[in-house]
Amino acid sequence: MSLNACAALVERSDPDRFRATMAAPVAARRVLFPIYAFNVEVTRAPWVTQEAMIAEMRLQWWRDALEEIGAGGTVRKHEVIDALADILDPEGAKTLDDLVAARRWDVYKDAFEDRTHLDEYIDATSGALMWTAARLLGDTNETGVRAFGYGVGVANLLRAIPDLEDRGRKPLVDGTSAGVKALAQDGLAALTRGVAPKAIKLSGFQAEPILKQAIADPSRVASGALGLGPLRQATRLARIALLG
Repeated sequence: MSLNACAALVERSDPDRFRATMAAPVAARRVLFPIYAFNVEVTRAPWVTQEAMIAEMRLQWWRDALEEIGAGGTVRKHEVIDALADILDPEGAKTLDDLVAARRWDVYKDAFEDRTHLDEYIDATSGALMWTAARLLGDTNETGVRAFGYGVGVANLLRAIPDLEDRGRKPLVDGTSAGVKALAQDGLAALTRGVAPKAIKLSGFQAEPILKQAIADPSRVASGALGLGPLRQATRLARIALLG
């Protein structure tokens, strides 16, 4: 039942990844749904309260749970943790702990120190998420998967810019048109050279067109106009599922 609960959580909170996972091989869903559900919980933890200390405590709760999974002993009861403990090994627990630690940036309103800091954040969140899933599915090309994850992470960040700025965050090091275009170009280059299993590629099915839209017209980032319509989404997802 915990796996079903994870799938339901992803369906409610991350519909793109839900549809992508449903297009993946059935055997892969046992790995993907718990990891994506974990990501939903950790991603939203900093935003459910205005109190930084409470947000930090929520993130620490997940770090403590991952430590329990990595140690192989008794693990706290939680529908996502139950499913995660069935698939995660100590290496995966450590990688996901780095992801949670990176999410501390979301708690506060400080800007990224520089482009390197932003790149590290994207790799520690999107890159780590996809690498953990890919490795548990048998992949060994960490560099290739993290490159793909970085490209998807940039696309997701650009889509989230209006909401992040409304919440008082400073998500871009260079918010000019030239700066947005350069970030999108770097994301597209990483996505293009990235290598990942089909089940992982499916989760980034909108990334390439989003990055190309941002390069062609950076103003679409600020206006929240990135992304494909429902029909093009379905067509692209089906094509990746069939052809990789």
